[in-house]
Order: sequence, then structure tokens, then C-alpha cells
Amino acid sequence: MHGNSDISRVINASLSRIRIPTPIDRVYKDECMFSFDTPETETGLYVCLNSFWGLGRDYVELFHGKTKNNIYLHCRRIKKKIVKDHSEGPEKKITRLAIGVEGGFEGNEVHEYDIEELYQLAILPGFHFIPISSNLIPLKIMVSIEGVKVAESATKLAELEALAGTWDGEVRRVSKHANALVQLDNGKKIPPRGWKCEADSCLLTENLWLNLTDGSILCGRKYADGSGGNNHASDHYVLCRFPLAVKLGTITPDGKGDVYSYDEDDMVEDPHLVKHLAHFGICVASLEKTDKSMIEMEIELNQRQSEWNAIQESGTQLKPLYGPGYTGMLNLGNSCYLNSVMQIIFSIPSFQNRFSDEKSFERCNLDPSNDVLVQMTKLCLGLTTGKYSQKKELDGETIEPIGINPFTFRAIVGKGHREFSSKRQQDAQEFFLHFVNLMEHFVRNENPVDIFKFEVEDKVVCDVSGMVRYTHRIESCLPLPIPLTSATNRAEVDAYEAKKAELESSSNKALIGDLVRPNIPFEACLDMFNSPGQIDFFSTGAGRNCTGTKYTRLASFPDYLVIQLQKFMAGEDGIPKKLDVAVDMPLELDLSPIRGHGQQANEVLLPEDDKPTPVVDDVVVKQLIEMGFQLNAAKRAVISTGNSGAEAATNWIMLHLEDPNLNDPLEEGGGGGAPFIPDPVAVSSINGMGFTTEQATKALKATDNNVERAIDWIFSHQDEIMETGDSGIGGTAVQIQQKYTDGPGKYTLFGFVSHMGPSTMSGHYVAHIFKNGRWAIFNDSKVAESEKLPKDLGYLYFYKRATS
Repeated sequence: MHGNSDISRVINASLSRIRIPTPIDRVYKDECMFSFDTPETETGLYVCLNSFWGLGRDYVELFHGKTKNNIYLHCRRIKKKIVKDHSEGPEKKITRLAIGVEGGFEGNEVHEYDIEELYQLAILPGFHFIPISSNLIPLKIMVSIEGVKVAESATKLAELEALAGTWDGEVRRVSKHANALVQLDNGKKIPPRGWKCEADSCLLTENLWLNLTDGSILCGRKYADGSGGNNHASDHYVLCRFPLAVKLGTITPDGKGDVYSYDEDDMVEDPHLVKHLAHFGICVASLEKTDKSMIEMEIELNQRQSEWNAIQESGTQLKPLYGPGYTGMLNLGNSCYLNSVMQIIFSIPSFQNRFSDEKSFERCNLDPSNDVLVQMTKLCLGLTTGKYSQKKELDGETIEPIGINPFTFRAIVGKGHREFSSKRQQDAQEFFLHFVNLMEHFVRNENPVDIFKFEVEDKVVCDVSGMVRYTHRIESCLPLPIPLTSATNRAEVDAYEAKKAELESSSNKALIGDLVRPNIPFEACLDMFNSPGQIDFFSTGAGRNCTGTKYTRLASFPDYLVIQLQKFMAGEDGIPKKLDVAVDMPLELDLSPIRGHGQQANEVLLPEDDKPTPVVDDVVVKQLIEMGFQLNAAKRAVISTGNSGAEAATNWIMLHLEDPNLNDPLEEGGGGGAPFIPDPVAVSSINGMGFTTEQATKALKATDNNVERAIDWIFSHQDEIMETGDSGIGGTAVQIQQKYTDGPGKYTLFGFVSHMGPSTMSGHYVAHIFKNGRWAIFNDSKVAESEKLPKDLGYLYFYKRATS
């Protein structure tokens, strides 16, 4: 195109392809579909006026070549520094807690930069630019441009959808029940102190909530880490439907307090709280704040200084790192678990090689935001190329890179998952296993997750007959128990705990001193894993139920080994607690002594036979269900512990919380019962994915004919599927070829993920990775050289096979 006439001709020829955004259109004007370019990138963002896809400069020509769409709105945002007038007074105080945001707070924003938005029309091929004020632009295109400019971005809409029903500490709205709240004239008067839960047999004196309708005082919900109340306040709402309750101990003399609306399922404001409390004889002027507000509980979490400071290397001058492999990731609100795991994943060469090929972009014909492989490639390139990890100069000041925004990636990997699609904090180990399963679904050839897989060999020796049984399973993570009794500083720990208990009882907590945590040798964890255990089972060699000795070994050693330290265990009261311990994890690791070697020449295998239907103690099952466990998990625990009581079953569940089949239906034993009939439509669907009828039937039987769960079951039980032989329709045996690597058992530590906080459902994760001869800390968007490596406080450890 050499002049206005040529440009006008291209524009007019393209008018039929121009669309005006409608309310159902997604307008991707914040970020490129294939990269992390934004309007703030120097080359800007190109929004197609037909598909409304946003495209960076590196990909707009690729898109034009595939679609022949010529007309794009070029968007550019430029920061301009504002000279602040400090005579206007101090900055506004912090008024909003940002849970999951770095630092824990998000103040009322003080703009140091002004944003100038620039728009122009871009014509391809050739990148010809026209000011949007030009009379060369037809009315239809102008209307389309204005529609793009005023439309809510697709990213913002998706985030709002994900945020629906959540609360992250923002200003609370006034409850719809506040103005016309019904209060019963039951004569009840509440004393200013000395409260306890009014539920039968509940003696809790903390976390108490006063119902503002009938004046009942009941304990709050049980928290995710097992602490808190016994749910009596919420149970009361279910019975009576009285909507508002205020947390006792949070009420201040100015009439403020934590008010929760069960009907609205949110923390709310009650502007009439003083009047509502006076109904029950409470004078707020005489009250003292004695309990933590919901915000303070989060802040207290951020003040676990010993653990937080050590893991985040606080107090040291960390040197920022830039360039390829040192790109940070924005915290989207409790997304640090994802950020930490994916930083380590994409530091592994096999993942870099698999997902650095841009051909997946060329093959993508549908919405890239819903394509797992496209988003994997996008994230890989964003983290590894260094494009988004460069210092910039603005008005003489250095602007640090803010990292890339993993919102679209998090949305696609969490799609359809109740937990990972939410903005709640999650367990990094559970996310890692979810990621492995996701890759099993979407990557068929040269799947890099195979490098994590290893075969576990379980051997059971019948204590009566002496015969043995071998079973094998495929795992991607090795969980190791933590034996507290093996602490090398046991005397110091006991002295600290005794002093702590004494001072807490006398309210002199400030004198407790520095935390003393147990120091556990790694060898003790490995020995505990390697130790034989006693089980009860039906022995086909003895012909009856008897005891057996179980040995667990690794039948193969993967190229990359992931070790989880089981820091979350059941306490004496059955409540899961985090073990605040230090484990001396080695930089070099040799697991050769725990390799399994299969059946030995002097061993006789137990005969194969149908197992009788196991006897289940229904009383113990009921107790476990009342504790919040699901029916199948309760039955499996009771059977696995040989009906030895609720305590043993509870401990078994806590040790197997990560088992993918924990809540799956139990397989029926032999000896009668109606035969299982698979849903023929479900069988056909699974056959279409390449699995045999017998494999489909086995999966459907384990999942009550639920086809979606059956498919997930197949991918998480491939060791069992491998054992499935004849298809049952006269064909030859077809098996899934399970791929995993094997080699010497010597490893080198190259990365670990650490968790701070009392529960996997709260707190913060960071990653440390060994790159280019040095350790680096990846704390969301901040990437720096590590100075004090806290490798004894990690949670997930990533080892690679030693090269020599």
C-alpha cells in the first residue's frame, strides 16, 4: 500500500469482516493470547476487530496469515511520572487487607505515574497506522473501536466470575437484614464477659458468636487446619434461619465488630449493631476487645516471624536477578502455590523442550485461552525467554519488572476443579499431582511428566504361612513421614515447650523467647518409610484373616524425584496440625538401599483368590463420618486398620489424605451380590478414547457408572489398568503402556517449595531453584539470588538424577 487510496481500498474491502462487540463477546484487550505482551509493552497490543483477540507484535502477523483479518486496533499505554506535592499531607492509611497479596496489605493506591492511553488503527499486511481521528475510517469501524474501548476486558470478566461469592478483606457491604432485623423478646440478657458455648457438652470459650435474633451464644466453624469451633453457630442457623451473628470479643466501644450473615454467606456491616446489642442488655461502651477479628487472624498468620523470615530470607540484602529463567509471576490472590510449582517445572529441560515450540500456536484454531497446550507453551516462553525480566529506565529511575500474569493459565488448569478454580489457598503437593494428571489427559506423545513417575513395590509376608504377595503401583511423588522422636535436639525442644506452657498459663507470652523447633535427620525419615509395618489381611495361604508384615520399596528410580515431607499429621485430639520442624535435607541423595528386587528364589507367592467381603465396624464408620470424613474414606480406613478403633482409623486417614482413590467406592469382595452392569453409553464413550471394554468396565465399576470420574480414575490408576487383560469381546489383550524412567538411585537437589503458615489452606509458598551455579529465590514476582538457603524448612523437594 503506497497511499491513502490503497489504504481506503483495503479498509473498505474488510468492512464485511468488522464486528461490533456485543455483551456476549469476550474482548481480550489486556494481554496477548499467545504471549504476555500488554498495552504497556513497548510494541503495544493489537486487538482484532473481528475476533476481538489481543495479539502482541510477534504474533499479529501469524494471526493475520491464518485468518486474513486486516483491521486491528493498536492499543498503547504509556506511564508518565507525576511529581508528588507532599504539602498535601500524609498518604492515606491502609484500609484494606489483601489476603494473598505480597506484604499482606493493599493500601488506597497512591498514583506515582499517570497513564496515557493511545489508540490507532493498524492495517495489515505491512503495519500501516492511521490515527482514529482520521476521516479515512468508516463509521462502522469507529463504532467497533468505541465498543472495544468501553467493553469490560475478558480477563476482568473472568476474574469477576472466579471471585463470585468470595471475600478477601475488602470493605464489607451492609447486610440486607440489618435494617429490619427481627429480635425476639425472650428476656435474655448477655453479660459483658465470661461467655461460653451454650451447646450441650461444648465448653469452648473462644471463637464465640452471638446470634442477634435470639441471643444464643455458640461456637464458630472449624477452620481448615482443624482448629476453631465445632460449627454450633452455623448448625443453629440451619435449624432457626436467624441470619446475623456477631463475634464476641471483637466488639469495640465505638460499636464495631465482626458480623457474619449466614444467609448472605459473607462478612457484612450492621450499622445498627449498637441497638441490636442493647436489645440483649449489652452496652458497647463497657466492652473490651478481647478476641481476634477475622482480619487480625490473617495478620497474625503474616507474623509467624521465625518461619516466614527464614524461608523468605528476610533481613538479607537480596540481589535481584534478571533475564532468561528469572521471570517472576504475579500473585493473583493465593496463587503462590501455583507460582512456586510452575517455576520449578519450567526450570526442567524436558518441559522447556516440550513447550517452547510455537507450532502449538499455529495449530490452534479455537480460543487459545481454553487450550491447555497453548497456555503451557505461553507460560513456558514467558518464564524462560527473559523478555519479561528486564530492568527499564523511566525519567531517570529504574523500573523493576513486575513479572507475568498467570491468570489465564490458572483458569485453564483449574477449570472444572472445585478447589483449583477458586481463589482459595491450596496445597502445593496436591496441585503438583493435579498438574501431572492434567498432562496425562492432554499430552499423548513425549509427555514430560513421565520423568517424575516411578514404580513402588509393596511386599506382604503372611505371618502364618510365610508366603508373600507383591503388588506394584505408579507414583509421581514420594511422601516421607517425619519421626518427631528422632529429633537430635530433643532436650532443648522439651525445655522450650515446658517454658512455653508455663508462661502461656501466666499470660507472659512475651518472655517465651526464640522458637526452638525439632531438628530431624533426613535418614530418620527414610528409615521410617523403609521400616516394615504390621497389617491385618485375608491370607489365601492361611485361608483366614491374619497378620502380615508389609515392606515398601522403590522398584524404579525416576529421572526426577519429588519428595513430600508429611508435615501435616493428626494430633492426639485427631485435629490435623502442621509440624513445625527442621529436616536436614541433603544436597546429594542416594536411595539405592531402598530399591526393590521383586520375588526372590526362596519366596513362595500367595495363591490368587477372590477376597471375601471385608467386615466393617459400622460404629467406627459413623464416628469418622461425624468427624467430617466421607463414607468411602471411613470404610477404607476401618478395613485397612483391621477394625481396631476410631483412633487408628483416623490416623490412617490423615496419613493417606493425598491418596487419589481415598474417597473412591470400595470394590466388592467375592461371594455373592448382584453383578455390576456398566452403562453401555459410558463404555462407548471410554472406548472412543482408546480404552478396552474391560478397562472401561473396571473404571465404571469403581466410580458408580460416572463416566467423567471413570476417565479420571483410569489416569490415576494406571497400574491397575495395566493388569487388565482380555478385552472381553474376543480380542487380544490390550494394555496401556505405562512410561516411566529408571536408572541409578543417586540424586542432586535442584529445587524445593516451602510453605509458611499453620495450614496448607492458608499461608504462603515460595520456591528456591538452583540455576547457573547459584540458588535463586522465587517469591511470586520477586526473583533474587539466595543468601541463606532454608533447605531444612521446605515442603516439596525436587531432585534430579546425579550425572556422575
